[in-house]
Amino acid sequence: MKNILPILMCGMSLAFNAVASDVKPANVLFIMIDDLRPELGAYGSTAVKSPNIDSLASEAVVFANAYVNVPVCGASRASMMSGIRPTEKRFVGYQARIDEDAKGAETLFGYLKKQGYYSESIGKILHFSEDSKAGWSTPPWNPKPKIKRIGHRNYQRAENIASFLKDRVGPAYEAADVPDNHYFDGMIADQAMASLESVSQRDQPFFMAVGFLKPHLPFNAPLRYWDLYREDDIDLASNPLMPVAAPREAMHSWGELRKFEGIPKAPHPVPDAMAKKLVHGYLASVSYSDAQVGKLVTKLKQLNLDDNTIVIVAGDHGFSLGEHGLWVKHSPFDVATRTPLIVKLPTTLTETSTMGLLGSTLSTRSEPTPNLKPGVGIAEGLVEFVDIFPTVLELLGKPKLAQLQGDSFVSQLIDVSAPGKVAVFPRWHAADVIKTDRYAMTEWFDQQGQVTARMLFDHLNDPKETINLAEHKDYKSLVADLHEQLISLRENR
Repeated sequence: MKNILPILMCGMSLAFNAVASDVKPANVLFIMIDDLRPELGAYGSTAVKSPNIDSLASEAVVFANAYVNVPVCGASRASMMSGIRPTEKRFVGYQARIDEDAKGAETLFGYLKKQGYYSESIGKILHFSEDSKAGWSTPPWNPKPKIKRIGHRNYQRAENIASFLKDRVGPAYEAADVPDNHYFDGMIADQAMASLESVSQRDQPFFMAVGFLKPHLPFNAPLRYWDLYREDDIDLASNPLMPVAAPREAMHSWGELRKFEGIPKAPHPVPDAMAKKLVHGYLASVSYSDAQVGKLVTKLKQLNLDDNTIVIVAGDHGFSLGEHGLWVKHSPFDVATRTPLIVKLPTTLTETSTMGLLGSTLSTRSEPTPNLKPGVGIAEGLVEFVDIFPTVLELLGKPKLAQLQGDSFVSQLIDVSAPGKVAVFPRWHAADVIKTDRYAMTEWFDQQGQVTARMLFDHLNDPKETINLAEHKDYKSLVADLHEQLISLRENR
């Protein structure tokens, strides 16, 4: 594969610039879903109903092993939109900002604006709408200021509103018999559809980022999405205990969930009945967001924009639902760092790439695969979210920026069997992770850069991370090798 990559890259760049002069520059519809773990039918889940994203995925590349660089919303989004890795002092928590943590850095949306794109933010893209706002062509649109008194909780039922106003707590979930647009995500979908109507009339390409809030807590969704599930059918996590030999650093008190009404205070666990209700709410919220994604995809087709629009669907990090006795995110475990990434290439790209580089791909293979279709299938190779920025630039034929610390995964979009990265590197506070095709190792560092704790998991034999192998004598050499790779990354990011 390495021998054909220069041909592939050249051909891809030509796809939007020289292969067909009558093809307009491609648009980008970037859809981000808050707290979305790979709990989708497209990722093999049988628990959730996600027909719209699954339908999109059937025409796209589904990245089976996509990892965020930090498992918390603000920092993850800042890293993603700047293409810059988090460190101990940069992109640390949920309140991270690009314009403060990486002053002077370009953003994906700002750079494309300079390249002639109309850039627009609808819903939650960066944690703060004011962050790097000069990069947007129009002020970011956010429904939250339209809702007084209850803010992001967005409760609809009178008793829940009263409870929240009384002590600022409120329940962790709600099922209200209301239309989709009574909750934020329905409002966001309505605004995004109206914006698609508007940009379809513009004589310039667009980068539209749409950020849905669910399944973020509280798990509030219209009743009809709750009715898709029966609580008796819901299974709780099969790995509810901390891994064998896990260090104490791996545990956290999941304070984000404990802020809600009816949730036991630390260190007490969630009772099974409450856990089922929470999982029910999470699944209902995923189905609610899925329906909003379906509206946008349908609107793209109605406006005849789908043939020339790259569609990207991504979570901002994973989410624990009782695995290892943990809830929410904020951990280096795989369930918190792995998230969906789905990329659908438009026909203007797949057709020109078929002419311009698919033939080159097949001609260099000892055993050609005549049914290979660029841009469709499951890519098993590792990718990380700092790779999104350079990938979009390459797809659009734009120059790469020196600040970018990721690598384009265009080769996997053209051939899903192409190799991914040798390793990816999530991190959380004092913990750095190296994830390879088979292993995941986490090391906790003190302020002097010394390792204070370590976890190692064999994802081939233990994908749910139940046994820490870091101190096992048979893995001493592997631990040393992975440690050196982590140290190298820490010294050069």
